[in-house]
Amino acid sequence: MSGDDALLRERPERFLVIVAHPDDADFGPAASAARWISEGSIGELVCCTSGDAGSDDPETDPLELALRREAEQRAAADIVGYRAVHFLHQPDGALENDLPLREQLVRIIRDLRPDAVLTMDPTNLFHRDGYVQHTDHRAAGMAAVDAVFPAARNAMAFPHLARAGLAPHKVAQLLLFWVDDPDAYVDVTGFVDTKVAALRAHTSQIRDPQELDERIQGWAREEGEAAGVEAAEGFRVIRLH
Repeated sequence: MSGDDALLRERPERFLVIVAHPDDADFGPAASAARWISEGSIGELVCCTSGDAGSDDPETDPLELALRREAEQRAAADIVGYRAVHFLHQPDGALENDLPLREQLVRIIRDLRPDAVLTMDPTNLFHRDGYVQHTDHRAAGMAAVDAVFPAARNAMAFPHLARAGLAPHKVAQLLLFWVDDPDAYVDVTGFVDTKVAALRAHTSQIRDPQELDERIQGWAREEGEAAGVEAAEGFRVIRLH
């Protein structure tokens, strides 16, 4: 599907972005999030880890790095406009889609009650450009999917949450990003600069800001061509019934 018929026109009133590391969301759907928030949506962000393994220097103190990366992500989230950022403090490089992680995600989903959950596509292991999907990305994406369906909507999944007032919630759709063949696009014309600004906040990770700008603008133009607009972000959309 391409052109105008591929544009995702419905705006979620509430949405939740679930990623593995600080900066994942900003490399992912930051421009879409910024557009929706500017139009009145409420968005929140979950980082399963704090990125404490994100350094090439083995002498790096992981706790200091985690604190720095959390601060960077909060600064980036302010640029995008997220209402809140949740850090789950899972181990970077060793993230697992296990019951405790899914409970953390279900708790947040039932509290926010989003119309849409955005996460990386856990089924895309080998990208066409030769990139291998990080094990944490796959784990976070699969945990997000499993938390949305069936756990968040099932009263008998983590029943203590329901008894504490966090009633089951049915998410209407999953929007998976970092896909090779998107079936829908969000027109982000005018919001790519916001995405670039958010990424520039991750100073511990960004070594060449100029190259970053060119790369992000190039990706947005490529997906925009597929969608028939100036700039776009692509998704695989799973509508839940």
